[in-house]
Amino acid sequence: MLNYNQALTEEKIYPHLQIKEIKPIMKLIIRGRKREFLSASGKTLNMLLPTKANTFTQNDKLTALWLSIDEWMIFSNETQNKETNIYEIEKLLNKNISKLNLGAITDVTDQFVMINLKGDKIYDLFQTGSPYNFDIFQSKKGVVIQTILAKVDVIVQNQKKNEVNLFVRRSFAQHLFSWMNDSASRL
Repeated sequence: MLNYNQALTEEKIYPHLQIKEIKPIMKLIIRGRKREFLSASGKTLNMLLPTKANTFTQNDKLTALWLSIDEWMIFSNETQNKETNIYEIEKLLNKNISKLNLGAITDVTDQFVMINLKGDKIYDLFQTGSPYNFDIFQSKKGVVIQTILAKVDVIVQNQKKNEVNLFVRRSFAQHLFSWMNDSASRL
């Protein structure tokens, strides 16, 4: 039996902002460059990986975030069973990509925490702790950035107007959550 420990133990709701961890969500990093890699991953995932910088693609079960020229984060759109960390899609990717030396698959489910933020004050919160200018980002659906927030590396996915997913390393999740709570209380 898997011993799943939630990184953030509470959900915070403010007048114009809601912050909560979405758990457990399967997260994989896949890497590869060859045309055969892109073809095999597309067939296995039942979607094309985004090839344009700072974008994402999704289907009904999975989302793929572009991280670099040869790196993507794949995560499940639905929460997973807390009792296991065995994922069918990981097995298929290993069989169709890793075993054929087309690329690499790494399970980062325990490494990253996914925090969902909703509300019209998301970008006010972000701008208090990030050097990134979110003016253009907030108006574009389907974009992803990697930036610094409160001196912590984060990946931000713009889901839709006033809703983002933020990925942070587990070891920094509590610090970032505390900073967001403190900053959100002053908005």
